[in-house]
Amino acid sequence: MKGIRCLATVGFVVLLPTLAAGQFPSPQSPATSVTLDEAISRGLAVSHRLAEAAARGEAAGAVAAERHAALLPQIAGQAGYTRTNHVDEFGILLPNNQIKIIYPDIPDNYRARLDLQWPVYTAGRLDALERAARAEAAASGDELAAARADLRLEITRAYWALVTAAESVHVVDESVARVDAHLRDVRNQLSAGLVPPNDVLSVEAQESRQRMLSIQAHATRDIAEAELGRLIGAEPGTTLQPASPLDAPPPESAAIATLMAAARQQRAERAALLERVKAAHERQEAAAAGKKPTIAVGGGFDYARPNPRIFPREAAWRESWDASINVNWPLFDGGRTRAELAEATAMARAARERLAEFDTTLVVEVRHRLSELESSRAAIDAATDAVRAAAEASRVVGDRFNAGVATSTDLLDAHVARLQADLDRTQALANARLAEARLARALGQ
Repeated sequence: MKGIRCLATVGFVVLLPTLAAGQFPSPQSPATSVTLDEAISRGLAVSHRLAEAAARGEAAGAVAAERHAALLPQIAGQAGYTRTNHVDEFGILLPNNQIKIIYPDIPDNYRARLDLQWPVYTAGRLDALERAARAEAAASGDELAAARADLRLEITRAYWALVTAAESVHVVDESVARVDAHLRDVRNQLSAGLVPPNDVLSVEAQESRQRMLSIQAHATRDIAEAELGRLIGAEPGTTLQPASPLDAPPPESAAIATLMAAARQQRAERAALLERVKAAHERQEAAAAGKKPTIAVGGGFDYARPNPRIFPREAAWRESWDASINVNWPLFDGGRTRAELAEATAMARAARERLAEFDTTLVVEVRHRLSELESSRAAIDAATDAVRAAAEASRVVGDRFNAGVATSTDLLDAHVARLQADLDRTQALANARLAEARLARALGQ
């Protein structure tokens, strides 16, 4: 029958998880009611993907702190022990016939030092590297926001997929019950000699097909349920019952120009790209500073035995200190700075081109999502009309069956067609809600 065959083409949202054994919920497990908002909240709280993005953001922030620390004085405590071979002592003969040891044999050498290093001028290189690191950290934060938006959309898709799959199960199970009742009627008619045996075989084939479709529908629902459970952190085997009402989304009244402006301002991906462009320019400035001189000051306090700064050497702990100012000007580095600057310039240009490409793609994406939402609303209107038509057809066929001018097969076809129309409307509503979520994602909301 045509109405029954249509059930094989019920639209399902494509799901591609690989389910481990034991992922399917047992029939005895109690159902957990969950709304879409609750599912999104739970998914954001338990997502490993977001935890990874947050950790990467923390790492980027630590790099920025590291770059800032390079501008500050560095103080280090040092200590060491050195064992040397024995040497012949050297001394001079004094007028009183005594020998003054100038270079004694001291094989055990101890040294402690408090060292200070401070790059007071780097031609802006360290400052630019710090600004680049802070821009990268800001970009990581924007990428975390984009990951949250992607996860919200993914959970929304899985949620409405479960709603559609559950409705499909209801339709197919109802069809199986109707075919079973029709099969009993045909068998009774065969026993009474009213129909030939081939009619029974035809209905039995239809009944087998409906049971196959029922198994497939239940499997699809289990897959959709497992996917949603994975996203929201539910225990394997938990039966999820969607509780959010499935209604048509409100119409979008904003003009396309307003939507485009909102998307450019709100999209976290674009904000991240802007920060990447800024970071690339800062790295370019840091590379250019490699051609300029740098100035650093240093100093330290030594406490050693023997102290090599004090002559003559003696096996005693002695103090000394030093202070210095150093200028480093790379006159020739084999082209390293020039190559580094060329790399940074190319990377900055690549970042600008990537931002420009995103802007052109964003225009198409917003228009696509807006058109998708409009077509989904049109599909809801068409499906609603189809439901009314199928209900009226089912009523007319029922009256004809009661009057004896229609067969039970006609009645079954009409009922299945009505169930199919209800399922098509449910699918149209779910697609509209998903289109609304995709438009919100495109707008950065």
